[in-house]
Amino acid sequence: MPSATRFFDFSQKVNYRTEILAGITVAMTMMPESLSFAILAGFPPLVGLYAAFIMGLVTSIFGGRPGLISGGAGATVIVLIALMKSNGIEYVFAAVALAGVIQIVVGLFKLGKFIRLVPQPVMYGFVNGLAVVIFMAQLEQFKTVVNGKASWLSGEPLLIMAGLVALTIAIVILFPKITKAVPPSLVAIIVVFLIVLGFDIHTKTVSDIASVSGGFPPFHIPNIPLNLDTLQIIFPYALIMAGVGLTEGLLTLNLVDEMTGTRGNGNKECIAQGSANILNGFFFGMGGCPMIAQTLVNLSAGARARLSGIIASLTILLIILFGAPIIGQVPMAALTGVMIMVAIGTFEWISFKIFNKMPKQDVFVGILVAVITVWLHNLALAVLIGVIISALVFAWESAKRVRARKYIDENGVKHYEMYGPLFFGSVATFNEKFDVLNDPEEVVVDFKDSKVADMSAIEALNKLTERYKKAGKKLHLKHLSDDCRLLLKNADEVIDVNIYEDPSYPVASNMIR
Repeated sequence: MPSATRFFDFSQKVNYRTEILAGITVAMTMMPESLSFAILAGFPPLVGLYAAFIMGLVTSIFGGRPGLISGGAGATVIVLIALMKSNGIEYVFAAVALAGVIQIVVGLFKLGKFIRLVPQPVMYGFVNGLAVVIFMAQLEQFKTVVNGKASWLSGEPLLIMAGLVALTIAIVILFPKITKAVPPSLVAIIVVFLIVLGFDIHTKTVSDIASVSGGFPPFHIPNIPLNLDTLQIIFPYALIMAGVGLTEGLLTLNLVDEMTGTRGNGNKECIAQGSANILNGFFFGMGGCPMIAQTLVNLSAGARARLSGIIASLTILLIILFGAPIIGQVPMAALTGVMIMVAIGTFEWISFKIFNKMPKQDVFVGILVAVITVWLHNLALAVLIGVIISALVFAWESAKRVRARKYIDENGVKHYEMYGPLFFGSVATFNEKFDVLNDPEEVVVDFKDSKVADMSAIEALNKLTERYKKAGKKLHLKHLSDDCRLLLKNADEVIDVNIYEDPSYPVASNMIR
């Protein structure tokens, strides 16, 4: 099975027909998801569609990544469920707007670059876990609600659903062999829709989820008290929503960059996401962030420009205003089949081939991120845990690289030539290298092939100088940067200054001055 990068054809040139058809396809797959999440959170169904329209339109025009699709995503909505239950929808709108302000601040201060800290094993785990989540979500369409309880379809309804899903998948796979002029996902949706309509087949449709008929998003100022008590209520939710949305957004941007061989602007995307969420708060939207599944649908349809996202948003608006009776009859089986193919295309199958070549700790991180993603459905938390574990593993491995070459010269001076980074993780190993009691009267520690990286390392040097000072011995520290010399307590007594050879890298001094 090909990887996600090979599953989608990126050689196709961008044109208006491709962009328009891709946008319509995205709108078809986005609507049921936005409706489902809105209902799950206890919002009116149209609140989800308004979010899809507003998020998609604003970010498509002003975002930092052409081809990226945003809407009323489940990751951000889940954060707001507790606030909805405890304080009501007016507080939700206020929290969404405040989250937008936070996201704009992140973009203005250019903090989006920190997405580069996400290692490749974490990305593998994130993408693979996401593919499983998308696939598992489609299984919900094989259930029906009886007396308020969900149960699996059986008998003829199950056969009809499975058959239509299989037909959709077959069309998506086979149609590109006939022509690539039209997105196969859109063709599959139309064909299955016509078959169900023509043969009067009874199966689950979009209207079974909720009504999609309504008007233009109304302007609405959240009806809440403007005081510190309100801020204390909404700020934690707004902060978490902003963080989750930006994490998913920047990860999606990074994924699209990798798949298309181009580079987006993370900080610009942060500002666009924030602006869209502010508008959501004042136009009856539940807020959102980039939707990875719909982004992949967009890319698989050949879209590469901003037009497809604009078309998708306007299509949703037109459906709300005029097209609800028709779209309500679209069978969910067709949308389910499309999303199953998206899940298959999203999965990084190549990761299975390289797992045996990767370090064991990287394999562990990738699997852990995937499991957390599937288990908790919290992509941001999964990635955060993966980054933290990767950082700890890196620190542990780096700590083991500190070495010392020891020798005594013809003058009886003992030399320690250090190799490797000196930082909080390697301080203990560094201290074990020295034999203060048995060393001669004069000792030289050379950092030419080492680097003092943080304040823990500086403190270790201060303690080392104290140990030699108490033992009545002379200690020379060579090849330290100016920052290191400024921070050492006994600098005048122990440091050899050789301005032409000493490095000039900054240490932790910038953080404490």
